[in-house]
Amino acid sequence: MKDKVLIFDTTLRDGEQSPGASLNLQEKVEIARQLEKLNVDIIEAGFPASSPLQLEAVRQVSEESGKTVAALCRAVERDIKSAHDALRDARYPRIHTFISTSDIHILGKFGHDRYGKTLGEKQRAVLRMAVDAVSYAKTFTDDVEFSAEDAGRTDPGYLAEVIEAVIDAGATTVNIPDTTGYTWPSEFGRKIADLKQRVANIDRAIISVHCHNDLGLAVANTLSSVENGARQAECSINGIGERAGNASLEEIVMALKVRSDLHNYYTDIITEEIFNTSRMVSSFTGLIIQPNKAIVGDNAFAHESGIHQDGMLKNRQTYEVMTPESVGVPQTTIVLGRHSGKHGLQARLSSLGYKVTGAELEKVYERFLSIADKKKEIYDDDLRVLMGDELNKPLEPLELDYLHVNSGTASIPTATVRIKVKGATYEESSTGDGPVDACFKAIERALSLGSLLYSYSVRSTTAGRQALGEATVRLKDGEQLFTGRGVSTDIIEASAKAYLQALSLRQDSKEHDNNKTIDNGI
Repeated sequence: MKDKVLIFDTTLRDGEQSPGASLNLQEKVEIARQLEKLNVDIIEAGFPASSPLQLEAVRQVSEESGKTVAALCRAVERDIKSAHDALRDARYPRIHTFISTSDIHILGKFGHDRYGKTLGEKQRAVLRMAVDAVSYAKTFTDDVEFSAEDAGRTDPGYLAEVIEAVIDAGATTVNIPDTTGYTWPSEFGRKIADLKQRVANIDRAIISVHCHNDLGLAVANTLSSVENGARQAECSINGIGERAGNASLEEIVMALKVRSDLHNYYTDIITEEIFNTSRMVSSFTGLIIQPNKAIVGDNAFAHESGIHQDGMLKNRQTYEVMTPESVGVPQTTIVLGRHSGKHGLQARLSSLGYKVTGAELEKVYERFLSIADKKKEIYDDDLRVLMGDELNKPLEPLELDYLHVNSGTASIPTATVRIKVKGATYEESSTGDGPVDACFKAIERALSLGSLLYSYSVRSTTAGRQALGEATVRLKDGEQLFTGRGVSTDIIEASAKAYLQALSLRQDSKEHDNNKTIDNGI
């Protein structure tokens, strides 16, 4: 008999906490739809108490999804109530509450004397808060998950005491996070095995793990925990998340699948949807996948060495432990051109995981034609970038109405821009160290802004001279980061569009004040 490992996807919650990777409502809904196609077991849709935008995102995802949808909350009543409000229309709601349990976290976060004066007193206070939170959450739903934040560095005896108490209070899943990515795989495996021995009622709950990748051990720690009794793996697409990220969903799933000769575990993931999901998340977040990334990187199934190529031509298994088709990597990506119609575009977008109809399809088709007029062939990655650009529209966009750039080896780079802002037009020129720098400075002069540029990158979406250029600009205003993306066959135009989109999102933030944040934990 094989044991199922539940896949708990936290791309929309912890994954979105990657600096500069914030997603808008429509992007979250699109990713959630694709996660359903991937067939994950639980979708953690967000942290409702952290902002009105987060609450609405969880509400929309849970209203549409046929999967279990989880909402994260601290072990306080107002957070738990917000989670319940966001999940009110969910078919299968899960409230996921957490509190710190390690000595270093307790002394840091609960340092005030109202929690007790000694470490022991503070630990007892944390234990009471954990039990109270689970008990309160249980009044709203039968599916309650409890996380012991920084469990990886928590005293084993105290951790077991907390876990046993929250299970008695009604927790049906107990999560053991390696919050700081500190533990060693054999050490983390022993921690799970130890809990199974120490906690008398552990058979009444599923053991989950949530491993971070600070030392590059997140996937190894997750697999070690599965071998020792964990039956839920918390992970994200492409491994995105806080700091160095989370355990990568695609690596966990394919490791279990490819090495099924070593164990009796399986998942229900439809692995052929992995590649589409990975590319969609990369496109929407603007986080580029490193070429040598396992499973989904551009080089994952590429072979350059002559010896390797010779072996591959004779037998693919000489240098590949899985086929590209098994994770959905397409054999050909050329799909559409300038003569393609709306229905052909809609069908191809649907196969890539995007749902577009009606007026939205008209807008996307118009953008598609403008690109097709400049390119002979449109590739899947072009479409993914197009959809990421289309769904990340600000509420009040700053529009690039005109751009002229003069640059050369014997001339000073100069740019002139004309920008439309709520019906008004602003035009300015500037010089710079290069055409992009001149363009950015002209935009800043036109809008009377100082430089907010935090980072800038540009990449080709596909191979070839006619490839789309995708520019990504991050601005920093105080502690907030705003990410803009621009797409064009002209990388200067793409850069200008990206800068204006980031500025537009900053403007939206100031006007709507939806970016209040709370420590999201675990």
